[in-house]
Amino acid sequence: MKRKPVVIIPSCNRVLGQHPFHVAGKKYAEAVRLAGCLPLVVPAIAGDEIDDLLEVADGVLLTGSPSNVHPVNFGEDVHDPTLPLDPERDNWTLPLIPRVIQRGIPLFAICRGFQETNVALGGSLYQAVHEMPGQRDHRGAKDAAPEVTYGLAHVVEVLPGGLLADVLGAGEIEVNSVHGQGVNRLADGLRVEALAPDGLVEAFTVAHAPAFNLCVQWHPEWQAESNPVSMRLLTAFGDACRTYRDRHRAMPEPDR
Repeated sequence: MKRKPVVIIPSCNRVLGQHPFHVAGKKYAEAVRLAGCLPLVVPAIAGDEIDDLLEVADGVLLTGSPSNVHPVNFGEDVHDPTLPLDPERDNWTLPLIPRVIQRGIPLFAICRGFQETNVALGGSLYQAVHEMPGQRDHRGAKDAAPEVTYGLAHVVEVLPGGLLADVLGAGEIEVNSVHGQGVNRLADGLRVEALAPDGLVEAFTVAHAPAFNLCVQWHPEWQAESNPVSMRLLTAFGDACRTYRDRHRAMPEPDR
């Protein structure tokens, strides 16, 4: 029986009490399991360890997080110093992303992961989407129950001809919205897959990457099992991870 594909989940960094911890939301690990894969949460690593890590990866899932990508990574100063940052995560996920794409390892990036993929490939972010002319407030309800914060917030238009349309069909879907930052300048080589009503990019792919990759601004992992759209996305990701496993992890025939 074939083993499940291994999906790397980079952790975030928190101080709990007086001690530093590596953490990852349980909902992301459970989403990987719904995709039929084995989640592997990984702490911050050094740049020279990335390729060794990817030798065991059949997929990578970049999670959302309370923290923002540090704006120094796209040439700006911090706009709101009260918001959390996680430079330790930035220091290895930003160099990780181009290597994942180059190797053809399936990539699914969610919220912060969507934003860091754009930055890693040369794009920039609005640090406060709600302050930009013509943009709506995409932040979730503050201090509300999770069911309210992650409730459906607006539609997005899935553009025809892309990966997302292949998985879901073109047209409109409803999504949640729990982000303050968003794509400003889209990195070269990225293809817009979905747009919010105010024109903000809600999903993109690396157009000429050798394997499945999908980056979404919303949170499909939230109560994914009861959401048909989320399950179709996770199934597509899981299928891509199994294809990668079968292509790159073939076991040699035993000697006879």
